[in-house]
Amino acid sequence: MENKKKKETARVLSQKELAPGIYDMWIETEMAKRAFAGQFIGVYPRDKETLLPRPISICETDREEGKLRIVYRTAGKGTKEFAGYQAGDETEILGVLGNGFPVNEAKGKHVVLMGGGIGIPPMVELARELKEAGNSVIVIAGYRDDKLFLKEDLEKYAGVYVATEDGSTGVMGNVLTVMEEKNVQADMIMACGPMPMLRAIKKYSRENGIKAYISLEERMACGVGACLGCVCRTKDIDHHSHVNNARICTDGPVFDAEDVEI
Repeated sequence: MENKKKKETARVLSQKELAPGIYDMWIETEMAKRAFAGQFIGVYPRDKETLLPRPISICETDREEGKLRIVYRTAGKGTKEFAGYQAGDETEILGVLGNGFPVNEAKGKHVVLMGGGIGIPPMVELARELKEAGNSVIVIAGYRDDKLFLKEDLEKYAGVYVATEDGSTGVMGNVLTVMEEKNVQADMIMACGPMPMLRAIKKYSRENGIKAYISLEERMACGVGACLGCVCRTKDIDHHSHVNNARICTDGPVFDAEDVEI
C-alpha cells in the first residue's frame, strides 16, 4: 500500500492577509488530490536551524487543479517566515497528515460545525464536503472581535452564525451561546478550536445525546507519530505506546469526543 505521507516541493500560488496575523495561502501540490477535511500538512521553514515542519490544517482543496489552501496564524519564527512568501516561491511540505472528519458517518444527518479562532479554517473544506454529500449543514464560528475571516467562504456551503467574545458582531459569547440563543438543533457536531471550547462541546454533546467529533489542536514536533510529543489521554490502550494515550498527529487530530479525556 502506498504511504500517503510524502515530502514534496510545493509552489505558492497566492497569499494575502485576512485579518491581523491571519494569512491565507494557496499552494500547488499533488497532495491536494488526496487531502480531506480535518487533515493537515507540515510546512518546512527554509531556516535550517528550525528542523521540524510546522503543522497547518487544510482549509480547502481543489483536487482537479491540484491546489491546496492553508489559513494560519503567525505565532513563531517559522510561521512568520511563511507570511513573507509570495506567488512563485517554493516551499517544502510533508503530507497528507492525520485522520480527518468522518463525513461518511454524517450521511443523512443535520450537522452543526463549530470553529473557534484558528479552528475555523478546517470548517471550510468540511462544510463543502458535507454539502456535496447531501447533508444539511450549519456553521457556528467563534471570533475574538469583528475580524470575521472566512465567513463569506463558509456561507458558500452552509448557514452561518457568528459569536464574538467582545459582542461586536453576532451573538456575544461563544459557539455554545449561539446554540442556546438561536435554538440550533443538531444530529451531529463536528468541531475544531481551543481546548476549553472542545471541553465544553464534549460536555454539551454528552448532556444532549449528540454524537460529537472534535479536532484537537496541539503543538506537534515530528507530525508522523514517532516522537510522542502530542499525546492525549484515551479510554483505549494505544498499540504503539501500550498505555491509554493516542498520538494526536497520527491517531487524530479528529476523535470521537467520548474517546478522549480532555
